[in-house]
Amino acid sequence: MNIRSVTGFVSLNTPTDHAIIDEMGDILEAARASCEEHGVAVQTKRIATQPFAEWLPDPQALVEGGQQVEEAVRSAGIDYLALGPVRFADDTAFAHALRDLFEHTENVFASIEIANTSDGVDPARARLAAGLIRAVSTIHPDGFANLKLAALARVGPWGPFFPAAYHAGGGPHLAVAMEAADLAVEAFSEAESLQEARNNLIERVEETAASIEEAMLNTLDGRNCVFTGIDFSLAPYPEQARSIGHALEQLGLRAFGEPGTLAAAAWLTDTLDRASFSYTGFNGLMLPVLEDTILAERAAEGVLHVRDLLIFSAVCGTGLDTIPLPGDISSGALTGLLMDVGALALRQGKPLTARLMPIPGKTAGDPISFDFEYFAPSRVMALEDAKPAPPLNGSERLHIAARPLDRRI
Repeated sequence: MNIRSVTGFVSLNTPTDHAIIDEMGDILEAARASCEEHGVAVQTKRIATQPFAEWLPDPQALVEGGQQVEEAVRSAGIDYLALGPVRFADDTAFAHALRDLFEHTENVFASIEIANTSDGVDPARARLAAGLIRAVSTIHPDGFANLKLAALARVGPWGPFFPAAYHAGGGPHLAVAMEAADLAVEAFSEAESLQEARNNLIERVEETAASIEEAMLNTLDGRNCVFTGIDFSLAPYPEQARSIGHALEQLGLRAFGEPGTLAAAAWLTDTLDRASFSYTGFNGLMLPVLEDTILAERAAEGVLHVRDLLIFSAVCGTGLDTIPLPGDISSGALTGLLMDVGALALRQGKPLTARLMPIPGKTAGDPISFDFEYFAPSRVMALEDAKPAPPLNGSERLHIAARPLDRRI
């Protein structure tokens, strides 16, 4: 079990606000050292800003500005940078500029908002995001650059997982993202009943969280920085012992994706909800296909499908994450899928993201592998190449409220 990231959140006024970044670099290093003193290893240190259109008013300056901030981040000993989302109020030119940003930077992430509670689901933004996903897929021959981009639906600030992380402004904040699928593997392998499995996991989560919270309080004592909390979404690593798919199969699933998977996913997320700790972000079941050995295998076997993952998102996690798709997938098909993610987030009253990865030159069923520690080999997943037509996919936004509690059965 590791901390995937200790993430700092800062407000910039210009790309040259390096003193703010240096100060956060010191905080992050102190947090890393304190966590490791408490027995929890930290994989990366990350920093996220408020949405970049707020401090970089000219889209044409995004590449240069992003490079300046990235260099400052690197100099401060920080591994990764998120520049926040392009929001509904922002000029679409900011979104179009993201492709060049990703091409000319190394460790910079960003996102685009497609749905929120006040504006609904915006088909135009979904189309814009779909076109951007296709454009970004061409930066590298393997489509890897889409790792840096996510579409956001009802996602708030101070979640520590990238690419969705962003600051809401004001003073600095600090949050922790876990890589702890192995806690579930261990908890479930020792259990003879669901109740025992639940108790085991809650005990492990609360014990780990208490150590991290103490480390954060020690780090921030006397510093002008707010500890926002821990996102305990049980992120996996591509080996069986750290696979959330393997953990859930231990509960009685023959294969993740078959009937019963949604029940297992809902049960696990409910278990996380019962643990007591300071939380931020998603705190759900994270199902990134390419980051999880078992999920990658089930996708390659044809047991796990894109629509399955969308359905599972209704009861658990972060949405559609690291989904390998055909390289020639149309913008229309991507638009429809993004609209589904947005509608689900609004109706269920929860944050969801979509990180979709068209693989150039590959079709559904083709084997894929990456020279990247955090990705497992798999196959390209199929998605129907059809798009919604007007009026559903027109100029009107889809205003969708969460279902009232008193009408739920």
